[in-house]
Amino acid sequence: MTDLDTFRAETRAWLEANCPPEMRTPARSEKDTVWGGRDQSMLTPAQKQWMDAMGARGWTVPDWPKEYGGGGLSPAETKILREEMRALGCRNPLNSFGISMLGPALLKYGNEAQKKEHLPKIARGEIRWCQGYSEPNAGSDLAALATSAEDKGDHFLVNGQKVWTSYADHADWIFCLVRTDKSVKQAGISFLLFDMASEGVSTKPILLISGYSPFCETFFDNVKVPKENLVHELNKGWDVAKYLLGHEREMISGMGLGLSSGGTLVDNVIDRLGLDAEGRLADPILRTQIALHEVRAKAFAAMSEKFIDDLKAGKAHPAQPSMMKYYGTELNKSRHELEMAAGGSDSLEWESARSNNGAAPRAWLRTKANSIEGGTSEVQLNIISKRILELPDR
Repeated sequence: MTDLDTFRAETRAWLEANCPPEMRTPARSEKDTVWGGRDQSMLTPAQKQWMDAMGARGWTVPDWPKEYGGGGLSPAETKILREEMRALGCRNPLNSFGISMLGPALLKYGNEAQKKEHLPKIARGEIRWCQGYSEPNAGSDLAALATSAEDKGDHFLVNGQKVWTSYADHADWIFCLVRTDKSVKQAGISFLLFDMASEGVSTKPILLISGYSPFCETFFDNVKVPKENLVHELNKGWDVAKYLLGHEREMISGMGLGLSSGGTLVDNVIDRLGLDAEGRLADPILRTQIALHEVRAKAFAAMSEKFIDDLKAGKAHPAQPSMMKYYGTELNKSRHELEMAAGGSDSLEWESARSNNGAAPRAWLRTKANSIEGGTSEVQLNIISKRILELPDR
């Protein structure tokens, strides 16, 4: 056996011994998603057991260095771990903006003290993070942000507002873009970290059309932030912001693979409609539409795997996350539209035990935000046309 064969066998054995049976079934609702954080009372015993076991091994972030709470695995070993988890049906032990966005940015731009302070806590699911980017007058034009951080000697004094702050009402800390120089746009922005329990921080949920509220308005009223919480250099936060956005768009693109949904599209439709005497879905048009979607999803999965390999090898095109984000969000919207179509009028049920409190229509409505969050689809298409296709400006 090669070293990788041995690693695969040992990994499979460890997963079989340590992943609770409850964590080997598809996630069916938001309650099945583990975000970690200070309030661990929200977790079921199986969720906590699985998160703690993977965190202790560093496998919530398998390719991070061991000194920062990671597993220290090579790209090939990380790929094997993901494959074996999929083979056993293991759920992701921890979903975290700290893992998908802040962690990579700190690994590249953070100083040693910041890495040692924050990264192990992210890896173990001890702190839950939110992202303070968009503002009421600075969405697609993010560089127009106005939230200010005034230098007060040993600390910054932060004042302003953020909007569409995902799960701000549940987060422990925030990574936040602030203006430290009003005379310029991108060159006057800094990147700060601070505790959401700080005096002067408040949040207000934004009710969405789906009836759920993952987003919030976030307000800062004379919030004191220690100087050591500045990441990278003063007025150089735009460098960190752009790097982090690439990882955010990669995360959002994963929706196209159904990574945040329970079960496959085919399984969900079969569960709802059943099969005919020939073992097929009775509706030929629906069969064709689902088959086309699945072909596109398989192609996207292959492209995603290649992109991740290129990214780890430092060969990925810097605009590729925009391509992944755009296509992934379109696939996710298509998936939920097909599930709604398969259910017919039953899919419109909004509040009932049979419909799991309207899970299907609420999820379908939620996907409409995919083409806005993390950079609108229009912005992504502009980036693709200019930086990948090299088309001229009109």
